[in-house]
Amino acid sequence: MPVLLDAATIRDAPKVLLHDHLDGGLRPATVVELADAVGYPDLPVRDTGELASWFLGAAHSGSLERYLETFGHTVAVMQTEEALHRVAAECAEDLAADGVVYAEVRFAPELHVERGLTPEAVIEAVLDGFRAGTRRAAEQGRRVRIGCLLTAMRHAARSREIAELSVRYRDVGVVGFDIAGAEAGFPPTRHLDAFEYVHQQNAHVTIHAGEAFGLPSIWEAVQYCGADRLGHGVRIVDDIAVGEDGTAKLGRLAAYVRDARIPLEMCPTSNVHTGAAPSLREHPIGLLARLRFRVTVNTDNRLMSGVTLSDEFAGLADVFGYGWADLQWFTVNAMKSAFIGFDERLALIDDVIKPGYAALMA
Repeated sequence: MPVLLDAATIRDAPKVLLHDHLDGGLRPATVVELADAVGYPDLPVRDTGELASWFLGAAHSGSLERYLETFGHTVAVMQTEEALHRVAAECAEDLAADGVVYAEVRFAPELHVERGLTPEAVIEAVLDGFRAGTRRAAEQGRRVRIGCLLTAMRHAARSREIAELSVRYRDVGVVGFDIAGAEAGFPPTRHLDAFEYVHQQNAHVTIHAGEAFGLPSIWEAVQYCGADRLGHGVRIVDDIAVGEDGTAKLGRLAAYVRDARIPLEMCPTSNVHTGAAPSLREHPIGLLARLRFRVTVNTDNRLMSGVTLSDEFAGLADVFGYGWADLQWFTVNAMKSAFIGFDERLALIDDVIKPGYAALMA
């Protein structure tokens, strides 16, 4: 009898996560405890169960801007080295418990300096927290490798500084540079000097693009800013025409993205919550996977969307009928697209991912 693919069974599968925000993945109890520790009085509710429901309800508004407002609370309690260390450590433990073997977790240092920390202190606290959480997970028999992405806010003017920090810390845990925030009115080309610097230093770039804004955002990210990966990239579907018989004709941008194997960091549940997709069943990931774009599956914000990576895979398996082979394809796609060295990527694919799925399929 075939194994039912639900979150419980998928949890045992080795998974790879490329798009996960540190300030979007806190445990509700941690938010409450850190609010007490730093004297933050503005939480909407204090019961941990009610707080988890509040985040999910506020995020499920159909608006990216409303979705982003929820981060005011998590960022507010992540303003000390102790808090940052704790959140990062718990993040590593939670991902490992969900069967994630490799993850790239992103955060914006500039958002955590309100109480006097320097960006360097923020980065070092997070990196140390990831190391601590990784050790604790290993003691429980779960191994996970965490890489950091440093994010600059697209509406601000600190992107060159953050780009330089991403290069400075690349040998101790930082694997790439990102920009995030509201897309409309803040095109990625405002930060060309940052992207040029990262490229000159032979480092990696992922750019939030094509989530709440259309094809121009993706085009600029790829052709002007040289994105190695696209954060979300949902709106690339606007450049694909599907006939009544199901055949698809790709426009030139979509064809380029597919031909160049530019990875799409797709976050299905989050995209539904922000209105980037009307429902999971209507999410472009089904079409894009069928057309063999370099599709990866991600959580975006585990607290706000109330999901794990196992949940994301289970939802897709239910809606699109995916089996273990499909989940392995998504996972290998993600591992191929990671911002770590080729040898390490290959080792994880050959020694961890493929054997793990072979055992499940057997």
